[in-house]
Amino acid sequence: MAARTKTTAKPRPAYRCTECGNQLPKWVGRCPECNAWGTVEEYGAVPIRTTAAGPVSAPARPIAQVDGQVATARSTGVPELDRVLGGGLVPGAVVLLAGEPGVGKSTLLLDVAAKAAGERHRTLYVTGEESASQVRLRADRINALSDHLYLAAESDLGAVLGHIEAVGPGLLILDSVQTIASAELDGAPGGPAQVREVAGALIRASKERGMATLLVGHVTKDGQIAGPRLLEHLVDVVLSFEGDRHARLRIIRGVKNRYGATDEVGCFELHDEGIEGLADPSGLFLTRRDKPVPGTCLTVTLEGKRPLVAEVQALMVDSQIPSPRRTTSGLESPRIAMILAVVERHGGVKLGKQDIYTATVGGVKLSEPSADLAVALAVASSSSDTPLPSNLVAIGEVGLAGEVRRVTGVQRRLAEAHRLGFTHALVPPDPGKVPPGMKVVEVADIGEALRAIPGRRRAAAKPRSEAPSAPPAPRAHRPTAYPEELMEGWEPLDSDELR
Repeated sequence: MAARTKTTAKPRPAYRCTECGNQLPKWVGRCPECNAWGTVEEYGAVPIRTTAAGPVSAPARPIAQVDGQVATARSTGVPELDRVLGGGLVPGAVVLLAGEPGVGKSTLLLDVAAKAAGERHRTLYVTGEESASQVRLRADRINALSDHLYLAAESDLGAVLGHIEAVGPGLLILDSVQTIASAELDGAPGGPAQVREVAGALIRASKERGMATLLVGHVTKDGQIAGPRLLEHLVDVVLSFEGDRHARLRIIRGVKNRYGATDEVGCFELHDEGIEGLADPSGLFLTRRDKPVPGTCLTVTLEGKRPLVAEVQALMVDSQIPSPRRTTSGLESPRIAMILAVVERHGGVKLGKQDIYTATVGGVKLSEPSADLAVALAVASSSSDTPLPSNLVAIGEVGLAGEVRRVTGVQRRLAEAHRLGFTHALVPPDPGKVPPGMKVVEVADIGEALRAIPGRRRAAAKPRSEAPSAPPAPRAHRPTAYPEELMEGWEPLDSDELR
């Protein structure tokens, strides 16, 4: 009987996604984890290893006995950034700040570096994109000089770790993580392997030393953070720096935060002398006029938990082309098209042969549906060439059936409008508690809202001698209780006009 020969199975090759690090048993064109195309590469067989128990760095303790004072947040010196971070920088935390080129990331972090530097907390600013003299020129311009702020221009990871050993900073700022490379790995700076290695080394150094770290990240043309998605998982906080380069407003929005909420935003104003936090940014979104003009309406939007008063503008002109233009700026085009259809169908405003332009003021982008009612009123105001009162705000979502729906945070919105001096508001039914001294009118549909325009109220009411062509449809909601006089100087509302 022939002896059996024991054969060893040949190790099979394995595949890994260079974008997110997902391991796969076979090659595929698209990674099922991150949906990136052409990033799966062969890297050899997966070795089978067993790890034996080893020594521990510190014994496990009950969680109640762990000292939480060590992780107390420390202020950066910039209140708007502290708001987004949840109170400040936690020792050992790693923060990734990403944004488009020219939005002001380097300017903001240089200002943070100077304000956070102190005798007991040194700050190390490492730049991989500029020379030290170029950063010094910016520091002179924005007055960001400090004896405890150290500056280095390096692009090698080993040199960066050497500066950390020499300076011993309490805060490290690296601009940017895509420009630093490790000599022990192949590949150009910014590649997936290099970004993972640089981020991993800096995270280990931050945790071991209790050093807060701010990393600047590049973004792709789609607005996503460049490099492997693993980078966002490794860091503690991910912040998005947004803003139009042609506008003064800049917004920092929290995407991930292990130490606080992600629904806070920080507002900044970028000017020649640097960047400045805005505790009350609503003034950037309003146009100061002596008299109200047609085609404008004010609303209150929520950026995270923060209410901001914004102005919506509309302009209608006779079209000279067969297909009228519909142009928007700062508003979503599909949403505007829907509102225009509702205003024409349920509000009786003829828009077919008109070029319609809608925009916001100050570079703010309104994407939440609470601005629908303000857009509808602005369009109707422009159509009738009748201005709305300057002390009026409109809040509400408009549905395809013409109804005005409730939105979140109505009480916070009304409180912010009242604080800024607005005395009247058009809101959906049941707005909740109303600030003292503010007149709130509840509107259930777009027709009732459009009757708030002085020039349209008499035109909307049919003559009493004329019999209606069809019986009115039954109303499911309760009649809206209007005040005797909706606005100061306006004519009283007749009950027949609201039926």
